Amino acid sequence: MTAATPEVVEPLAPAAARWLSEPAISTANRILESHRLAFGIPLIAPLAADATPEQWAQALFASDRVVMAHDGSDPAGDPGPRLIYANRAALRLWRRPWNELVGMPSSLTAEPTARQERAQALLRAQSQQAIRNYSGIRIDSQGRRFRIDGARVFSLRNPAGEPCGQAACFSRWHWI
Repeated sequence: MTAATPEVVEPLAPAAARWLSEPAISTANRILESHRLAFGIPLIAPLAADATPEQWAQALFASDRVVMAHDGSDPAGDPGPRLIYANRAALRLWRRPWNELVGMPSSLTAEPTARQERAQALLRAQSQQAIRNYSGIRIDSQGRRFRIDGARVFSLRNPAGEPCGQAACFSRWHWI
């Protein structure tokens, strides 16, 4: 009788971080470029001249500034735009993992009574391409309310320069 040869099992490779998928890297770099075009300043500290798109995406994800983006659906529509990006600061603030926050209607980041005002601000930002100093009430996944202050809201541009969504960034907020 011969001893059975133990089966060699390859360890599973860890799943790639969702914010480093090809679509997320593309969106992150679109956010960075669109912010620069809209405001004339970088959204995050510059990286080395030879930084890769993946490195830029990782830097945006790790930023302390809250950054979110949604697709180009009509902000006044139902359900309206869906989130296509959220960095780590946004995931923590809204208390949701990537797979819950990204893909949901962006209107759900605000409580029902604040959604009309939010939609109007998005339409204003869409017509002006960018707005500064936006403030509004938002709600996390547990129903806790908070106020954002000094947000920048800006149009995302595809490689052809056409609008394809909106992004927002802010670093000031407080619980209500």
